[in-house]
Amino acid sequence: MKKILITTLLTAISMLFQGGALAAELPSGLTWISNTEQPLFADKNAKSGGTYRLHIASFPLTLRTIGPDSNGSFRAFLLDGNPALLQQQPNTREYIPAIAKQWAFGDDHKTLFFKIDEDARWSDGTPITSQDFSFVFDYMRSDHVKAPWYKDFYTNKIAGITVYDKHTFALHSADQLSNDELLMRLNIMPKPTHFYANGIPKDFVKRYNWKAEPVTGPYKVGKVRKGKSIQLVKVKDWWGYKNPYYQHRYNVNKIIIKVIRDTDIAIKYFEKGELDAFYMVFPSVWHDKAKGKLYDQGYIHKAWLYNKYPQGAAGVWLNLDAPHMDDENIRHGIAHSLNVQKMIDVALRGDYVRLQGFGSGYGQYDNPEIQAKTFDPQLASRYFEQAGYKQLDDNGIRINNQGEKLAITLTYLSKMHTARVIVLKEEARKTGLDIELKLVDGATGFKALLEKKHQAAFLGMGSGQLPVYWQYFHSSNAQPQSNNFTNFAGQKMDQLINAYDSEFTIEKKASLSRQIQRLISDCDCVIPTYSVPFSRGAYWRYVKLPEGLGTELSRDILDAKSMEYGLFWIDIDEKAQTKQALRAGKTFPPVTIIDKRYIQG
Repeated sequence: MKKILITTLLTAISMLFQGGALAAELPSGLTWISNTEQPLFADKNAKSGGTYRLHIASFPLTLRTIGPDSNGSFRAFLLDGNPALLQQQPNTREYIPAIAKQWAFGDDHKTLFFKIDEDARWSDGTPITSQDFSFVFDYMRSDHVKAPWYKDFYTNKIAGITVYDKHTFALHSADQLSNDELLMRLNIMPKPTHFYANGIPKDFVKRYNWKAEPVTGPYKVGKVRKGKSIQLVKVKDWWGYKNPYYQHRYNVNKIIIKVIRDTDIAIKYFEKGELDAFYMVFPSVWHDKAKGKLYDQGYIHKAWLYNKYPQGAAGVWLNLDAPHMDDENIRHGIAHSLNVQKMIDVALRGDYVRLQGFGSGYGQYDNPEIQAKTFDPQLASRYFEQAGYKQLDDNGIRINNQGEKLAITLTYLSKMHTARVIVLKEEARKTGLDIELKLVDGATGFKALLEKKHQAAFLGMGSGQLPVYWQYFHSSNAQPQSNNFTNFAGQKMDQLINAYDSEFTIEKKASLSRQIQRLISDCDCVIPTYSVPFSRGAYWRYVKLPEGLGTELSRDILDAKSMEYGLFWIDIDEKAQTKQALRAGKTFPPVTIIDKRYIQG
């Protein structure tokens, strides 16, 4: 009996230690880093206050940031403005304090030690502690959240956590990494332990679909009118403003995000003064819509900032489990049937840049030997003939001996992309390929892609500082509700990705990246289209941007599609003056700013 009790007690103690309830001994001799000598990047002239009115094209399917249906466009508003352990100075690329005030590297090239800022608070006022970082592992590894990518990452990429006290802990990478990569991998966000007092329930997905978690950032979810609008309201006395790098940022008191599904209607709302800013990366909007009396008379300004942010993968993604797509000759033929350059020149006014491979801007991680397939009807025809489509019907579409047409369905997610995919469709007919266009708008369309209900998809994805491959091409992620949009699964690819994710030396890791990119290119399962190395938008004259418009890494200078750096502000006095000037018929000089300081290439 005593032996059983002792064994049970030892097991309990072990579990408590692993969960951080008992303190381990902090190693001596650590060199603590704070990097507080890094330059500030917000504008000291920024003013606080006001309500910022924006729009989105579709209402989110959930307020969760993890699990089914969570990876929609609204997620950027829920997640991106919230501090993680550290933040990156966007011009020097050095890490600076956020939730952690200091950090230190272990000698094993796997461990990072952190000291939490004692002032850090959740939006409901609860202190952020080491336990909130320990809880992340229970949260992310739970089968109940139904998020296989996160489960893998917090199991096979981040091995665990050691808690030393309420504000001090260490995170452990599963692999040895360089210091920069270790910072990227282990720079995680906490999860509110107190919000899930009884752990993660079996019905997590349903129970928390419309329950917003407390956050670490300056805005929390306010009033929600389902299908119509969502408000983000300022957290009272937000703890982050005690950190100099958060001062003069996230300046407005409230953000109201309305659902306006049609872009033309949204622009009318904007020009009526019912929206304050408008994201205008789309050439058709910037060149054709953003003009007229309000722009000529200086009431609405325009700004265009080139950036140095790495470009994510954008292209036509072919689902290898869909009809035709398992035939490499058909895939190669499709690659030579897409006249991407004409699409850029005609539908995109030459504003965008042709992507050559799976993303760009990663330096030695890019494979310079890879060139995007050119539009070549003769070569495409040869591939299609090898696939058995040797004849043409009366409409010029290829057919095989059974009379089956060579046709694919291309799913796209925005009406704004219609002109682009029409060019692809029309040009593809020259090779005998019939492309049926299928618009499935917004969150519903992205959900269909996650569930692999597409044959081909016109899609662009975001990017970090280094290319990532596991989520897109590893066989473990070739399942519904994942970003493996191609359903790619191959032993050689798995081996390369596993080696890439665990490689310590930069030179070897870059070499593995180039090999992975070669496999992707040879497969022709993602046919690259374009990159957008800039941010631009229009805004009423009372909306103010910092000197220089933004930073080297700014992708949304107006935070109109995501919660990014929060560098803009509203001049409330000037807003009142602008309304008076409109009524009086006063005019101002027109303003269009184009800043090319950070232009790539």
